[in-house]
Amino acid sequence: MSETSLHPAVPARKWQPVTEEKRPFRIALIVICLVLLALLVVAPLAVVFAEALAKGGRAALASLGAPEARSAIRLTLLVAGITVPLNAVFGLAAAWVITKFDFRGKAFLITLIDLPFSVSPVVAGLALVLLFGVNSLFGGWLVGMGYPVIFALPGIVLASMFVTFPFVARELIPVMIEQGRTEEEAALTLGASGWRTFLTVTLPNIKWALLYGVLLSNARAMGEFGAVAVVSGKIRGQTATMPIAIEMAYNEYLSVAAFSMAAVLAALALVTLLLKTVLEWRFADQLASGRRH
Repeated sequence: MSETSLHPAVPARKWQPVTEEKRPFRIALIVICLVLLALLVVAPLAVVFAEALAKGGRAALASLGAPEARSAIRLTLLVAGITVPLNAVFGLAAAWVITKFDFRGKAFLITLIDLPFSVSPVVAGLALVLLFGVNSLFGGWLVGMGYPVIFALPGIVLASMFVTFPFVARELIPVMIEQGRTEEEAALTLGASGWRTFLTVTLPNIKWALLYGVLLSNARAMGEFGAVAVVSGKIRGQTATMPIAIEMAYNEYLSVAAFSMAAVLAALALVTLLLKTVLEWRFADQLASGRRH
């Protein structure tokens, strides 16, 4: 008996789609998604940049060069520069506690971390006003000492930290749960200190998730409006961040100034998205390996 008769040739199977829906149905779904994406994302961005350049590039640059615009840009970058590193540290600490230790109240702690996702930013801003406002006991004492929180930089930073706190922790917790504790325990058994274990074992496995959380936190910190609008007082040239400056200019019918500032803010968001995409493409293997651990 020949080998061919023992192993008859199996006809090559044609490519089969993952789903069993008909081709017209799949095409219709794709078209609907693309149309919605164009209407909800691409078209608004195009309108923003078109309106910013409606009177020419010089007019847009002149509006961005105004003292109030420069102050808003500086304040936004300063708030993000303070908020994002602090959130990275706090989010990393929270993820470490939740994933590496067993204790009562862990579920409650996770709920508190997710709280900013469910609470309106305006409510968060009002809570900060009640806590640190001039009419409160603690806030009045701070104002008397010359360190006001509300209608000043500290209040804006606190509001931004509240709305951006979950991003870093929520990126790290799933990765650190999958990573487990085996590698850290092995390093400690071999004599490594806790700090060295963190730097050489834990951090390499979570660095990309940490970076993703930082990018998302940065984007939200620069674009936050509700909570910051409540605690900042919208003082022109002092506590007006970029989103607030956009609203103020638009309400005063300064369309070029409003849309130019909005274009800058949108460009910063696009840069953040581009960095995230490049990292996903460049370090795909490392990201997959980190999540497998």
